[in-house]
Amino acid sequence: MRTAQRKKRRIQRPAGMGLGLTVLLLFLLCLHLGTGEYPLSVPDVVKSLWGVGEEGESFVLYQLRLPRALAALLAGMSLGVAGAVVQGLTRNPLASPGVLGLNAGAAAAVVAVIVLFPDWSPAIRPVVGFFGGWIAVGIVYMAGWRQGTSALRMILVGLGVAALAQAGVTFLLTMGKVQAVTQASIWMAGSVYGVRWEQVIPLIVWFLVLFPCAWTGARHLDVLHLGDEMATGLGMRLEPIRLLLLAVGVGLAGAAVSTAGTVGFIGLMAPHIARRLIGVPHGGLIPVAAGVGGVVALGADWAGRTLFAPLEIPMGVVTAVIGAPYFFWLLFRKVS
Repeated sequence: MRTAQRKKRRIQRPAGMGLGLTVLLLFLLCLHLGTGEYPLSVPDVVKSLWGVGEEGESFVLYQLRLPRALAALLAGMSLGVAGAVVQGLTRNPLASPGVLGLNAGAAAAVVAVIVLFPDWSPAIRPVVGFFGGWIAVGIVYMAGWRQGTSALRMILVGLGVAALAQAGVTFLLTMGKVQAVTQASIWMAGSVYGVRWEQVIPLIVWFLVLFPCAWTGARHLDVLHLGDEMATGLGMRLEPIRLLLLAVGVGLAGAAVSTAGTVGFIGLMAPHIARRLIGVPHGGLIPVAAGVGGVVALGADWAGRTLFAPLEIPMGVVTAVIGAPYFFWLLFRKVS
């Protein structure tokens, strides 16, 4: 009887938390869409979304604000899921996609395009950043291979690759023209200002494809949480599963970073907050981490737009202001 009750609670708690996060996300989305130099009330936002609003309001909503809001939302959700996957793979609660060199690899690729090929369309940046992140993580995986991989080796090699990529970014910014360097610096700060539909649609597609893959792999992450020896003893094919899950996490984080820039700390914070809300099992952790990541990113972009208006603060700066103290709190809590 008690076992059945505990199982029921394990199902109800993530479901209830997911419903609460969905309501909060809808509220933040309406707030984000209605805020700006041309304010819109919630009824006006809803009417425009349904296609029955005024022409001017619909233009502002669909062409200017909705792409930006969706970019922030989906980038946060993707980073939250990627963080949960990476923390599960490395069994390190302080890990994030950045420790595998992904953020730095994507940044180096996009900055190279902005500085060296300034005439290229911004729509190409998500593709370039995506493959840049993949190349960086591929180097980490191959360099960390010693008759198999280990979480510690991947983290150490990832930090080295990230440092090398960051050196490349610094070199490119030093030699670039002023306008291109300014544009690259804004992107690196984690800004979704000026994002258009052609940049958002690939992010939507990648999220819809990879999120179900991450959720399906939740049970494998639960087994990996027990340790490599235990996972092998339970019959898991360790390296193929680890490689597939790593590919899913890299794909999600790469799509987010290549669209929204190097937004820090969401991949670290979202899984931690989700874990405190519902516990360890990844079946509930992954969707809740996605919701938390979306809330943090959307809230950060709204705060950056409104707190110091007309000056805009990039979303990545706001998440860093929130995330750095949170990281130190986690670190001291872990040590104590």
